[in-house]
Amino acid sequence: MSQFKEYPPVSDKQLGFFIDTSRCSGCKACQVACKDRHNLEVGRRFRRVYEVNGGGFIATGQGGVANNVYAYTMSISCNHCDDPICTKNCPTTAMHKRPGDGIVRVNTDKCVGCGYCAWSCPYGAPQMDTEAGQMSKCDMCIDLLVKGEQPVCVATCPLEAIKFGPIDELRAKYGDVCDVQGLPDSSITHPNLVIKPHQGAEKGGKRHA
Repeated sequence: MSQFKEYPPVSDKQLGFFIDTSRCSGCKACQVACKDRHNLEVGRRFRRVYEVNGGGFIATGQGGVANNVYAYTMSISCNHCDDPICTKNCPTTAMHKRPGDGIVRVNTDKCVGCGYCAWSCPYGAPQMDTEAGQMSKCDMCIDLLVKGEQPVCVATCPLEAIKFGPIDELRAKYGDVCDVQGLPDSSITHPNLVIKPHQGAEKGGKRHA
């Protein structure tokens, strides 16, 4: 018997996440809380905390050097993209984007576990539920949203490095940067994500299009 449950729209606007990498300490409380709430086995993670580093010293042309070294941690889950490749490549339409709030979900009544969505997603969001033989992913804790509560990752972060809400409001408040070192180019799927990057981490000043 399928466990898939439909929920009414929780917003008439596209929802998204803001990640403040200047606050994130890499404690992984968000990752652990998500795994615990969804009872995920070892290896399956809907929210993942990555360590990103790079950059170096650049000659200024005046005998000096400029430092653009960056090192930070970044929490990432499904970005519920405007143009999600996972839904395009799902042969059964199990992977779908909801009207209104724009949450991308997996309908387990239709999913055959082929894995095409996981192969397609540049963010690695869809994850195989090996016990069920079907795909699974972040659904923004839709069951909590309908009760007026926050996604568990947002509520758990001790430094308030994760914010959640209508993406247009998040962009108006925090800017529209989502192209940073360590993430694929936003032009691929147009993620509903805003990131406050560390110095040197933003990719050429590129922003969400």
